[in-house]
Amino acid sequence: MSAAISGLDRRRFLRGTGIALALPKLTSVLSARDESSRSAQMPKRFASFYLPDGVPMPLAEDPAYEDWAWFPHGNGKEFRLTQCLSPLEPLREEITVLSGFSHPSVRSIHGHSNADVFLTGAYTGPSGTYQNTISLDQVVAEQVGEQTRFASLVLSTDGGTGSPRGTHTMSFNRNGRAIPAENRPRRIFDSLFVSSDRNAARRLELSRSALDELLDDARDLRRRLSEQDQQQLDEYLQSVRETEQRVAKASRWLEIPLPVVDADHLQLEITPEEPRTYLQTMFELIYLAFRTDSTRVATYQLGRENGVGVSDYLARAVGFNLTHQLSHNTTEEGGWKNFGIYCQFISEEYGRFAARLRDTPEPGGEGTMLDNTLLLFGSASSAFHLSRNYPLILTGGRGMGFRHGQYLNYGPEQPQGGAWRGGQEPWQKQVDHQDIPLSNLFVTMLQRLGVQTDRFADSTGDVSEV
Repeated sequence: MSAAISGLDRRRFLRGTGIALALPKLTSVLSARDESSRSAQMPKRFASFYLPDGVPMPLAEDPAYEDWAWFPHGNGKEFRLTQCLSPLEPLREEITVLSGFSHPSVRSIHGHSNADVFLTGAYTGPSGTYQNTISLDQVVAEQVGEQTRFASLVLSTDGGTGSPRGTHTMSFNRNGRAIPAENRPRRIFDSLFVSSDRNAARRLELSRSALDELLDDARDLRRRLSEQDQQQLDEYLQSVRETEQRVAKASRWLEIPLPVVDADHLQLEITPEEPRTYLQTMFELIYLAFRTDSTRVATYQLGRENGVGVSDYLARAVGFNLTHQLSHNTTEEGGWKNFGIYCQFISEEYGRFAARLRDTPEPGGEGTMLDNTLLLFGSASSAFHLSRNYPLILTGGRGMGFRHGQYLNYGPEQPQGGAWRGGQEPWQKQVDHQDIPLSNLFVTMLQRLGVQTDRFADSTGDVSEV
């Protein structure tokens, strides 16, 4: 029986009562050749999560410092998580907390402008002309995207793209254009796991024909344009070519059945007005996308900076009204604790997701899904509107060589922080410590994710300690 089974291709499927079921990776299907090369072929997954509005950073002399400062106390292997990150204690050996990193291009810019560049490192400036660059996740997607139905999964609580310097998405394409994020669980689930109708092939063919005609017309038009207009047209045509590539890829996957998953536990009509369940649903959708190998790259922006949008409701999960206001109310009695309780809630849900990956065996492989999944959690601001010393957590990726169970503190001995009491804000003060470029960490991450590069954005090296 095993010899007969071993001849099956995993992409073949059963047709019985009109229902198509994708075969899972069965251990008995693996041939001797599969066994010998399995470790080399393990999928490498990446996900990034963005926390807006910074984190609690009371000064050392403040009574709240001991329990409610976001960064751990100690260094290296000898560190203690505060109440902000205490839900991650069961994952202690799977995480590395980092401080002393930021993007040089935005260190003296208001923190609310910088979610746009968290994964790009670009200089987008405080105002005026706006130009971003490709984000880290999309570099990875270019490497692995052809191996899965979806090159990447782009999510946020607010959805869409937002506005320049007020993004609702962490992901930007090769030309620096924002990739719209999806925020409706039903739409996300349906795109991943619900079969399209019988007219899908016809629509794809019409799309291909329309794109061919458009490109032919554009070539004729280009010869009659000025150099500046030609440049603008070329940028537009690049987006057309990207659409053409997506259509071609969709055509290749059209006859391959979608994976079947159990969705009974999901509340797909949930909204951010029920924040805890909403976050759990969004994290679960990413888990299912990874578990079924529908994609190997995902981003989720938990909220927009500056309290605009439905993401500002997330703090209602722990009894507060609006999230952004917590970062402004730290001068009030219990203000740091309140802000910290919100961060503790976010840590709990992030930790739940990471633990789910840790507790799931790698399908058809060795170890766990977390061993082959690298997670980056962080923000492009730390203390009040401060675009330096980003709060960062790396999780997972042991199968890629990442070492954890440590707090790598490259920050100043006395980091900027404290409650803002009016006057000059922390981001307006002179830079008194040179953070390590965050892109140095990105270079190391890319290399271990299988991207052959020694540069990203303004990197000056790598970070071998992780």
